Amino acid sequence: MSLTRRQVTGAALAALPLAAAGVTTAQAAGRRRTLYIAGDSTAAQKYADAAPETGWGMALPFFLSRDRPVANHAVNGRSSKSFVDEGRLAVVLDAIRPGDLLLIQFAHNDEKTTDPLRYTEPWTTYQDYLRQYVEGARARGARPVLATPVERRRFDADGNAVPSHGDYPAAMRALAGEERVALLDIQALSLALWQRLGVEETKRYFNWTATEQDNTHFNPPGAIAVARLVVRELLRTRVLGPREVRRLGEEIPESWITWPPATA
Repeated sequence: MSLTRRQVTGAALAALPLAAAGVTTAQAAGRRRTLYIAGDSTAAQKYADAAPETGWGMALPFFLSRDRPVANHAVNGRSSKSFVDEGRLAVVLDAIRPGDLLLIQFAHNDEKTTDPLRYTEPWTTYQDYLRQYVEGARARGARPVLATPVERRRFDADGNAVPSHGDYPAAMRALAGEERVALLDIQALSLALWQRLGVEETKRYFNWTATEQDNTHFNPPGAIAVARLVVRELLRTRVLGPREVRRLGEEIPESWITWPPATA
């Protein structure tokens, strides 16, 4: 997650003893409902060596109130399966607390049929792995939220935005209904957004540079646009209330996105 100076200050204050901060335990619990992200490279934190590539999770804090922190655990190249098999879900579940949110977005790498470490089948293993996230969050008193995968930039010869995720979004929608989990339909919303923007304008939202034409990952405008979709859906589904979101109708400067130095 990219942190603004204001967020860093807020985190430092949160580390103070409650008495020093002048608040009660109940008030602190009410303020600090963390939103965890489990996902892939489209949401993940990017570092200076990858700029201007930007995960939508990096822009999410700009639309949330300062007392709704984001813990972005999304990692490049992971599927719902590999995220579990590598122990990453266990790390999230060890940290998550009652009242927190777990936002789950996978499919881009689940679709890789030739990679047994990542591939899942939409109507069987994909749903089975997603249930582990849902059940794990609920067992710890946290609320799971499913998000269908954001769409790639893909157009047909007539300029129509084309879906690229096969049955995975439908399988997630079905699972959300069966498990009564809030669903953010980011696949449908992003496809509609790319259609509205069109073939040429969407290049400004994806990681198109002088040396790369990337139709999967975002640059700052794209990450901000998708994060806005995510928060609007969190509000629409009443996962978050109006006081927990901000700036949904405002322009977010691209300069707010920062890329920290790459870690070893």
